[in-house]
Amino acid sequence: MSIELTMPRLSDTMETGTIIKWNVGVGDEVAAGDVVADIETDKATMEMQVFDDGVIAGLLVDPGNQVPVGTLIAVLAEEGESVEDVSLDSNGTSAAPAAPAAPAAAPPVESKSVSAPSAPRAATPGSGEKLKVSPVARRIASERGIDLVLLKGTGPGGRIIKRDVLGYEAAPAAAAPAQSITSPAPLTSGEEPLSGMRQTIARRLVESKTTIPHYQVSMSFDMESLVDIRAQVNERLAPQGRKVSVNDFIVKACALAISEHRYFNASFGGDRVHFHAGINIGVAIALPEERGGGLVVATIRDADRLPVGDIAVAARALAEKARTRGLSPEDMSDSTFTISNLGMFGVDHFTAIINPPNSAILACGAAIEQPVVRDGAIVPGVRMTATLSLDHRVIDGAMAARYLQTLKQLVEKPAMLLV
Repeated sequence: MSIELTMPRLSDTMETGTIIKWNVGVGDEVAAGDVVADIETDKATMEMQVFDDGVIAGLLVDPGNQVPVGTLIAVLAEEGESVEDVSLDSNGTSAAPAAPAAPAAAPPVESKSVSAPSAPRAATPGSGEKLKVSPVARRIASERGIDLVLLKGTGPGGRIIKRDVLGYEAAPAAAAPAQSITSPAPLTSGEEPLSGMRQTIARRLVESKTTIPHYQVSMSFDMESLVDIRAQVNERLAPQGRKVSVNDFIVKACALAISEHRYFNASFGGDRVHFHAGINIGVAIALPEERGGGLVVATIRDADRLPVGDIAVAARALAEKARTRGLSPEDMSDSTFTISNLGMFGVDHFTAIINPPNSAILACGAAIEQPVVRDGAIVPGVRMTATLSLDHRVIDGAMAARYLQTLKQLVEKPAMLLV
């Protein structure tokens, strides 16, 4: 009896999913726990595992296609069955054998789509190897009838990304294979469908801005001591191959400040305010373009109790997981306060949109060298501007100011963060 694999529900709000890539082909043996596909949900790109041993008998949804949760996407042949024992009817469901067995030396069977026409070929001529193609690039190529084998990928690891497809279309056909990797692709008009994640981001941001009365409060921090103590800590950690970032110190400082200002660890609940027991700091992570872009918030739990070094380890592990395999629902749940930091991009000041059900988010700019007045004299200094966006239903201006004063004290005397 064959095993049917359906689009799993990988988050509590997921209604549809997009197969980003299959990690297996027809005829491959798999064991329980193997990751067979990367799936884009409404929140992140996540791994899909199988829970049975078997052989891949059919892949029914092509990469790039979005289908509802519960849709049949693949079939496994169980022990004692061969791939040829399992056939698929016109609706993509498994049925009794209906075709002669394929020769043993035949190449893997092409995936069969049940919801859209097949995308352009994704194999190099004569090699049988799959090209690395981003979902957006595959979708645009399919819509415009561009054969992916003609393109040269300029993304990481030779991955074909959006600019490669648009650049090929704008360039003369004969010159396309020799397209320069370093030359930016010409801009062209057109449309790009929103991914499931982008749709969710758009919906949540509109909901946040239209239902939460936002206001902002900013404060400038002297970062010279923190920059110095970070350098000392990293010198000590270097033999272990570890380091801490400015943002790791800020996570710790925000968590400790919250322990003194409990309304920053609360959510609006209609006729009441809900206070949360744990101080869980959400850290905004931008996803790379080749994975469809977007933004996710990873949660560092009980950040007030963690040493800065442990925060650094957790933050890097979550960022790496988000940008490669994708975060799990648990990785992204239960944050009570969020930090968004664009300082690494040289941004000196910005405001952020509250991440519901949080009541506050801190937007951090870069620690910038600038002249400052100290003891009546103008001297070199390092300063950072941080801006709180707040839910006025929970936190008023005076409360925000007091929180920033506590945060400022912790940031400007960073030895307190190491105790």
